[in-house]
Amino acid sequence: MHTHGDGPGRRQRFKERLEILRDSALHHQVRTHLSARHWTRRQWIHASLFTTIGIMLATIVPGFSTVVQTEPVVEPLAVLPLALPQLSAERSQGLAGDSWQIVKVKSGQTLASLFKDLGISKETLQRILKDGDAKASLTRLKPGTELAFDLPVTGELRTLRYDRDADHRVELSLAGDTVKQKVVARESTTRTVVLSGKVGRSLNRSARKAGLTSANINSLTDEIFKYDIDFDSDLDSDDRFSVVVDQTWREGELVSTSPVLAATFTVDGKLHSGFRYARTGNKPEYFTAQGRPLKKTFIRMPIPYARLSSRFGARKHPVLGAMRMHKGVDYAASSGTPIMAAGDSRVEFIGWQRGYGNTVVLNHGRGYTTLYGHMSRTAKLRKGQSVPQGTVIGYVGSTGMSTGPHLHYEFRVNGVHRNPLSITMPPPEPLAGAQLASYRTYTANALARIRTVENIIYADIEPAPAPSAKTLTAALTTPKKR
Repeated sequence: MHTHGDGPGRRQRFKERLEILRDSALHHQVRTHLSARHWTRRQWIHASLFTTIGIMLATIVPGFSTVVQTEPVVEPLAVLPLALPQLSAERSQGLAGDSWQIVKVKSGQTLASLFKDLGISKETLQRILKDGDAKASLTRLKPGTELAFDLPVTGELRTLRYDRDADHRVELSLAGDTVKQKVVARESTTRTVVLSGKVGRSLNRSARKAGLTSANINSLTDEIFKYDIDFDSDLDSDDRFSVVVDQTWREGELVSTSPVLAATFTVDGKLHSGFRYARTGNKPEYFTAQGRPLKKTFIRMPIPYARLSSRFGARKHPVLGAMRMHKGVDYAASSGTPIMAAGDSRVEFIGWQRGYGNTVVLNHGRGYTTLYGHMSRTAKLRKGQSVPQGTVIGYVGSTGMSTGPHLHYEFRVNGVHRNPLSITMPPPEPLAGAQLASYRTYTANALARIRTVENIIYADIEPAPAPSAKTLTAALTTPKKR
């Protein structure tokens, strides 16, 4: 028997049955598809690899998955007026304050060009140059000279400051039509110091680090020890040097270093020493501890970078073709190579001399003379002029009877030609008498200073009791106020 009350319940049960049938059908399709497409192990590895790469790209590259890119938003610029800071009271009233400008003179600059650059009038320049001292000091400015200008905001020069010399500073104050000068003494202190170090990788670098100037280093290599040490091949990194110099300090700044007063150089355990001393009436030179001059009387080879091309003795003349005595030696070198004086001398002859061409003859005293021939040109010398050893007296050429550029060099003793390659050169005159006694006192003091420093710096090499700091300071410094 059918009742209406069973209608909704039947429909509900019918709907649930349909859902079960639909799910069964879907599962059947999935099983069928999987059974038909069974993946191999390689396919699973590739799928895992591509999935991993995709995740890494999405993580590392910002916005990798973003398709739409938005345009950047440009904010409009706004200009706001800002109040300037107030001028200091000193500058606004033109009083002395923070208005000093220090200018270092460059090459080619003059006082007039400096004034123009700073906007100072020509009238002010003329007023300053009316001062005789200022005109003498400021009209020939050297590059590097420092000038200080007191220029307030008004632009009118108030004070000019410059150094008249090493010990005096001048201030020129301008007020109305008057210029007032004030000279201020600058106190300086000179100390005798010992600068010491090891050669290391580079003598030049080590010496500069120790405090030596370029001139000091050149004195060591080209003047004091040039005859005893080959600085190109003899030095090792453990070789050491000590140098005594005077240093001048002013207002906490090192302003000058004197020439080398004394020096020692230890090469392969051998000590070389040199001390600066002036004989009576002569210029200073360097001597050994025993009082013998370090500079030899003659340079054996008066031309650098040359090749011996012809020796002393009989030979067939290259131009005349006959056997003749070659009374000197020839050094082949390129035209223009400088030729040096073999020793201290005076010019005996300069000019053209027969087959020698452009020639210079030097008289070294005690019967010694040297001749230099075939020069392309001579230096600006005059007969009777004093010429120190090493001075350039001319340049290699091929003038006169010559087949090519070279220097013909002759050495004569009392007018007799001698072989300059084999002759025993006369030794320089040593110190003697009262000069030697004075010199020994000086060298003893210098050596004591050097030993004090070396005993501390090189204590591991040669053990010695280290003095106190007070003793070291007294040994190293001798203040001299000026």
